Amino acid sequence: MALKNFQPMRSALPVLLGAALFALGLYALYHLLKPVDPADIAAQIRSIPASVLATALGATAVSYGALILYEWFGLRFIGRPLGPGIVALGGFLGYAFGNVIGISVVSGGAVRYRIYSAVGLNALEVAAVSGYIAVALGVGLTLAGLGSLAIYPGAVGGYLPYAAGTVQAVAAGLVALSVLLLLWLSATQRTLGFRGFQLRLPPLPDLCGQFLVTLTDIAAASFALWVLLPAGKPDFSVFIAVYAAATMIGVLSHVPGGIGVFETVVIGTLPATVAVGDAAAALLLFRLIYYLVPFTLAFLLVALNEVRLASGFGSRLLARAPAMQPALTTLHGLAPGLVAAVAFGFGAYLLLVTMIPSVRAGAMADGDFVAALLLEGGTIASAIAGVGLLIVSHGLALRVSSAYWFALGALGAAATASFLSDFGVENTAFLGLGALVLVPFRSAFDRPGRLTEGVFGARWFATVVSVGLATAAFFFFVHKAVPYSNDLWSEFSPQSDTPRALRAGMAATALMFFCGIYLLTRPMRRKPPVEADGQALSAAAALSEAAEDPQAWLSQSGDKRFLFSETGNAFIMYAVRGGSWIALGDPVGEAAEFEELCWAFAEQAAMANGRPVFYEVSGRNLPLWVEFGLSLNKIGEEAVVRLPDFSLAGGKFKTMRAALNKRQRDGYEFELMAPPHDGALIDCLHGISDAWLGGKTGREKGFSVGRFEPGYLAHFDIAVVRKDGRIVAFANILSSGGGLRVAVDLMRYLPEEASGLMEYMFLSLIEHYKARGAEEFSLGTAPLAGLSERSVARSWNRFGRLIYRHGGAFYNFEGLRAFKQKFQPDWRPRYLALPPNISPVLAMRDVALQIAGSTRGLVVK
Repeated sequence: MALKNFQPMRSALPVLLGAALFALGLYALYHLLKPVDPADIAAQIRSIPASVLATALGATAVSYGALILYEWFGLRFIGRPLGPGIVALGGFLGYAFGNVIGISVVSGGAVRYRIYSAVGLNALEVAAVSGYIAVALGVGLTLAGLGSLAIYPGAVGGYLPYAAGTVQAVAAGLVALSVLLLLWLSATQRTLGFRGFQLRLPPLPDLCGQFLVTLTDIAAASFALWVLLPAGKPDFSVFIAVYAAATMIGVLSHVPGGIGVFETVVIGTLPATVAVGDAAAALLLFRLIYYLVPFTLAFLLVALNEVRLASGFGSRLLARAPAMQPALTTLHGLAPGLVAAVAFGFGAYLLLVTMIPSVRAGAMADGDFVAALLLEGGTIASAIAGVGLLIVSHGLALRVSSAYWFALGALGAAATASFLSDFGVENTAFLGLGALVLVPFRSAFDRPGRLTEGVFGARWFATVVSVGLATAAFFFFVHKAVPYSNDLWSEFSPQSDTPRALRAGMAATALMFFCGIYLLTRPMRRKPPVEADGQALSAAAALSEAAEDPQAWLSQSGDKRFLFSETGNAFIMYAVRGGSWIALGDPVGEAAEFEELCWAFAEQAAMANGRPVFYEVSGRNLPLWVEFGLSLNKIGEEAVVRLPDFSLAGGKFKTMRAALNKRQRDGYEFELMAPPHDGALIDCLHGISDAWLGGKTGREKGFSVGRFEPGYLAHFDIAVVRKDGRIVAFANILSSGGGLRVAVDLMRYLPEEASGLMEYMFLSLIEHYKARGAEEFSLGTAPLAGLSERSVARSWNRFGRLIYRHGGAFYNFEGLRAFKQKFQPDWRPRYLALPPNISPVLAMRDVALQIAGSTRGLVVK
């Protein structure tokens, strides 16, 4: 029980660790800036010449251009080069959004998948590109930092307990060894193994090109910050080491953009000749130029794409560039997550801006009650609007229409409140423009639901807490010259900036607190699960008959619950095991209702403190899982024989043809029997099933396979093989799509007849259904087959391949795939789709227990 209760903490641990590192970064940054006057920072920002800002923008453009080339080299590495327009679009949007938002449904990997999948790449190939980029950037930053230390060890050497000469020698040695090792691995194309990781490098020309691109990226990004720093800054060659170290530490912190962490490292390592306030001004401008300017441009690109989709005018323009149209169309799926991120950002901005003294409060008369009332009300209203945007941001990510309208109203109200609070016309215009750019996204929010749907996830909660900590730190920094007293709470005048900020902060905190209490204690309203009663089974059977996947007939096995769509035209079959709500296969029924049905399933799982797990989903609905922000883990491949193309003629099937003829000469006969089946047949088959189970590891399985039960078998044709008139083997056949798609479910035989019998059965079934006009015949899934062996493959793939090769004590994975390969099938991937913070090993444990029925069922007869 204790271990079970610990699992949610394990999944939340990375989020909590990131929030803790962010808090520590804020604390360190606050102490570094404690002697700095906020007015000095503002003055320094205003004093920076326009030419310097233009230079920083140019360096940023060069850096993002280099980042796009990472994509190009990554695609070459996996052997899937794409057109320059697609690469530029995927690269720019991936980095612009990923650098600001971090790990989310609009992370760099999710953006890449949307764009690249539209032009033919699958999920594993996109993951390989992302892995390549991560390795290239990490190696480049490390080598650049070490190279700078080798040239100028004093950059960060003062923070190390070693002499400058020692630092220089070690850094130079590490650079030389690393470069030689990389060149040797690339030239010989050997792989480097370390603790289960396999690293294979691109060919030597590509490696050299990638190294130049990485150096260009790091040099341009660091130059964008360096040029903004005031006089007294170190030489550029020295500053590269500072930038590389700060970036690496920021990445390792897992804080989005390394906010707080990056700034602390940079300020802490700059020489004393650089004023802390001036460095803070440069860092703030760098954040705006390098992160927010590209993010804004990318967001506007997606907004213009929404206008294009709505008006149709842009579609006519793109008719001249048909290669770009599929990729641009997929951007619509990014809209909910982007709008949620932008709304959250505006909420944080409003909380921060309420902490700033009013622009013209000093020019107002001290006894002007109306002015004081407007300032007070506007400031508190801005803070409340900010909290409201934070709260509904999760509803926006879930495409809730009421959350969208609330966000528009909150931004409009905040613009009005800003004007009344006298924060400046620029701030009012900024908020109004924010509301305006959200208008084109109206069509992306079509789901009914609560404004606060889905809140209190670990990541959302940690992010909100981080915003609160940042707001508090900003308040103390801006108002540190004002000594605290209880009289501040009751002081009302246009000049009472600190009391007004205190009251706004208290209003925001109270709203968040009481809203949280309400949300946590309100009664849950959920649609009750439909058990496998007669009415539900009949409804599911009617939909399964027309389904694309014969696997839908597993709904009749009696060991699943059902969640039907509102119209009853689609359903999900699932079971609950441990903390996992395990849906089997793709949704069944009307495809137009899948998305809303999956949202409902995920919400029910969340309300029950469970995790949604979609097991053995096919490749037909991959965009749907990406829309949910789920990670896809390949768990095997389904062997599907294309019947119109299958023929035993030719040399490929000579051995199988001879085996078939031999079986027929030995007296074996094949027969397909349609339901209803008489009791004598079922009794005979039951004896064969018991004999087959007696020789197998484990007991009767369920959930993802059928089970021997007369009521279940009554739905299907049953194929039997007789020898000398006696039945020695049988299989039930799942059929869907009007008989166009068929699949084998249970296949059992007498142990003494095992040799060659499955091959004979499969060939007889294939020939029979080909003659009846069927198009596809599924031989079933080969578990853990086809997992990637690339050096950038995720740990799940490596773990899965280990079981695949060495798991024969429990199941002959490799032998099963080799047997099915004899029939020359198409191998179609099957995936485990689950939230990215859930370990696939943990989810597969629950899946395996559900299939086996118990832990004992995994390993005993």
